[in-house]
Amino acid sequence: MNIKEAHSNIFEETTGYKPKNSIQTMLIGRPLATEDAPHQTIGKLVGLAVFSSDAMSSVAYGPQELMMVLVAAGMGAMHLAFPVVLGIVGLLTILIFSYEQTIHAYPDGGGAYIVARDNLGVLPAQIAAAALLTDYILTVAVSISSGVAQIVSAFPALHAYRIEIAVAMILFVMLINLRGTKESGIAFAIPTYFFLVMIFTTVIVGLVRLLTGSLGTVIDPPVLEQDLVQPVTLFLILRAFANGTSSVTGVEAISNGVTAFHEPRAKNAGTTLIWMGVILGSLLISITYLSIHIGAVPVESETIVSQLARTVYDNRGILYLLTISATTVILVMAANTAFADFPRLSALVAADGFLPRQLSARGSRLVFSRGIVLLAVVASLLVVAFQASVNNLIPLYAIGVFLSFSLSQGGMARRWWKSGRLKPGEEVVEQGSTVRFDKGWLHKMIINGFGAICTAVVMIVFAVTKFHDGAWVVIVLTPALVAFFFGIHRHYKRLAQQLSLENHKRKAHIRRNRVIMPVSSVHSGTLDALRFASTLSDDVTAVHVSIDPKETLKVEEKWGTWGEEYRLVVLRSPYRLFLEPLLEYIDRLSAAAGPGEIITIVVPQFVPRHGWANFLHTRTAEALRKELLHRDNIVITEVPYQVE
Repeated sequence: MNIKEAHSNIFEETTGYKPKNSIQTMLIGRPLATEDAPHQTIGKLVGLAVFSSDAMSSVAYGPQELMMVLVAAGMGAMHLAFPVVLGIVGLLTILIFSYEQTIHAYPDGGGAYIVARDNLGVLPAQIAAAALLTDYILTVAVSISSGVAQIVSAFPALHAYRIEIAVAMILFVMLINLRGTKESGIAFAIPTYFFLVMIFTTVIVGLVRLLTGSLGTVIDPPVLEQDLVQPVTLFLILRAFANGTSSVTGVEAISNGVTAFHEPRAKNAGTTLIWMGVILGSLLISITYLSIHIGAVPVESETIVSQLARTVYDNRGILYLLTISATTVILVMAANTAFADFPRLSALVAADGFLPRQLSARGSRLVFSRGIVLLAVVASLLVVAFQASVNNLIPLYAIGVFLSFSLSQGGMARRWWKSGRLKPGEEVVEQGSTVRFDKGWLHKMIINGFGAICTAVVMIVFAVTKFHDGAWVVIVLTPALVAFFFGIHRHYKRLAQQLSLENHKRKAHIRRNRVIMPVSSVHSGTLDALRFASTLSDDVTAVHVSIDPKETLKVEEKWGTWGEEYRLVVLRSPYRLFLEPLLEYIDRLSAAAGPGEIITIVVPQFVPRHGWANFLHTRTAEALRKELLHRDNIVITEVPYQVE
């Protein structure tokens, strides 16, 4: 027997209401029904565009950022960029293997947050969440700023407008994502593959020309403004490696978004992850190799990709412009990866009670709309604060995501250890997945454990080498965010305890409701409110605070005619105060109230047709609500009176 059959006073029906057309539906499309959710999943090709654009786009700035560190030792040190990038690709390989295991172990997604929560505990989970959410915000700021840098490289006259262009791009990506995962994925798939075609064409043509001896060096290279040349030291190389690791920051995105894929979603997500790794690794190696050979100069005024494209194609012709356009677009698309993952992760954290609950609710297009808007707002503020400069933003970037990498891989290593302690056929159901015996648990634990050590080392290198450049901001911000999360969680726990029905004692029925109705003057709105007040109780008292004796006389005369013999209490206010005498009167009544008695404040409220007219009226109900909300046994209700 179900609940409705057991309780005859419970009824259920489906509303026939359908949302009407509005500006919102024009911008983001018609609302989708909940049952449409399974049809909003995506395949591998679209998934590569949605979740891998961040990682793939990093080839536009990753090699440049590591070269910008090495060039401090002079152009002669640029050859070191190749072994450094090989080390980064090695790290990428470790991460791909590690996260491929995570995807199959956690087919419901969640990535580092879920893995850390289930295997390491609540605190590590919140650290991972803080690190990842910060990283997603920085992903938007860095990728959009880098995209603007590509535009400025081709059109230097736009340099003065880079901040406005960057913010406009963020809002555009936000709008597309509000339309839903499937629509945004299809919209972004075409430009993503356009980038892959153009960048691979540029690389292949460049390699062919290099092998045939027809590839020269950069013509009219940008000027390198450098006063002192630093020596090549281990610290310098480690700084370059730390800068270059920004190229692998999007690897975890697919593991966070497994639920967005068609079934079998774990298999499809794992395949997409491997595709992404192969594409990213090959591009990082080839772009760095070619850039060294053409003598590209890493400066902010012109990107490495711009110098490579115009050298490969011998001019700034159509192929150059197409390459720059494609690179700009993919950098904007990179922000889309963050827009896909930030709302999902914030919804998971919110569902656990560590972020506002509103973030866990889906919007009209079955996406987490509030998370999308929040990401756009914060990223825009960051772009404005750092003047849309990639070089200024990069020191803040990557340290957070490598912290989450370490927690995720450490959590997976512990999961395999737990799996090895089970007997065949045994299983343990956890919040995010089910742990079963796995005969390959040992080698899987070694892979994830090695990945955790490698990413932890990179995180430490990044924190040390980039501390003075701005990494300290993230180091301070992460624990502050974690403290903020736990503050929210404590509030929700206290609220749940107070609302719990386990120890709830039924209170006696309300036996007396004393109604107080503030009256400034007697008019049609006052009488409508009085008519409503009379339905609540026979004990109705109108209260007029007397500031002007002439006005008070008018109120008394009209009340004698229209007040239907209900009491009118006049409170004379010698200091011309309105709210304080009224509150004092209510306090006196409340103090004298016995058990089972409540006081209801009924406030007549003007509701003008035009919103601006609200400024022409006293908002008495709002003022009373602020003062009385925290007092027991007092209810405030408004009676609206519509006016032109």
